[in-house]
Amino acid sequence: MSIAIDLASRLGRSSRLLAESTGRFARFSLHALDGVVRHPQRWMNWRVMAPLLMQIGVLSVPVVGITGVFIGMILAVESFAQFAAIGLEDRLGMIINVSVVKQIGPVLAAVMVAGRVGGALTAELGTMRVTEQLDAVRAMGADPVHVLVVPRIIACVVMTPILTVFSDVLGVTGGWLFTVVINGADHEAYWNYTGWFLTWWEPATGLIKATFFGLSIGLISCYKGFGCRAGAAGVGRATTESFVASFLAIIAINLVLADFLREVGRVMLGIGFKSPLG
Repeated sequence: MSIAIDLASRLGRSSRLLAESTGRFARFSLHALDGVVRHPQRWMNWRVMAPLLMQIGVLSVPVVGITGVFIGMILAVESFAQFAAIGLEDRLGMIINVSVVKQIGPVLAAVMVAGRVGGALTAELGTMRVTEQLDAVRAMGADPVHVLVVPRIIACVVMTPILTVFSDVLGVTGGWLFTVVINGADHEAYWNYTGWFLTWWEPATGLIKATFFGLSIGLISCYKGFGCRAGAAGVGRATTESFVASFLAIIAINLVLADFLREVGRVMLGIGFKSPLG
């Protein structure tokens, strides 16, 4: 009986802490989004945005590009033998390219941003909190969320779709290299079947997802930085929690948007599934 009471007490305590944390994150997010809408002068400033766009976007291009190339090639490696066994290797591009631009490219680009950029944003803001720089901003009469968080969120939202484009292009190139250049599949047929199966909606779906991924990464990273505990251990823990929470958010958002955007394409745009076997 005492064990059951103890378990119920722990469950209730965990539920309360989860509800409180969710409420704090929601309030922080609304505060930040309010700054985006009501105080555009905070982020519509090239001197403020240029370093952030450089840090978040330009410096992430190599790792995102390399990841995209290898993922495209891995998909081709895993699929080529099966397609070639039934004489459909020329149609492999349909599977690889749709998978890359619709699902894998946006998700991997977002994960790279969360790992490389999200952790850095959390550590930066967490260090500012520990060293009382956030309090200094408040003492000067400015809102640290509007001054520090809003530009970083905008930079994440802008650069994540752009990085997704790099990931998509290089992922498609990697699949083509292995299938056509290395294994000798017919070049013209490869791209003809890809064009038949791949519509404009698939890349658009990936970019829509990437926009939401960037928003979630920016919000979570900054929230964890603002709420980190004192000391180096607190900053390190906040950085780890930031990446884990961002990764889980990316997976959850991808699941929700995948189903929602599929229905939008089917109902509103008349875009449905086409058989790859003709």
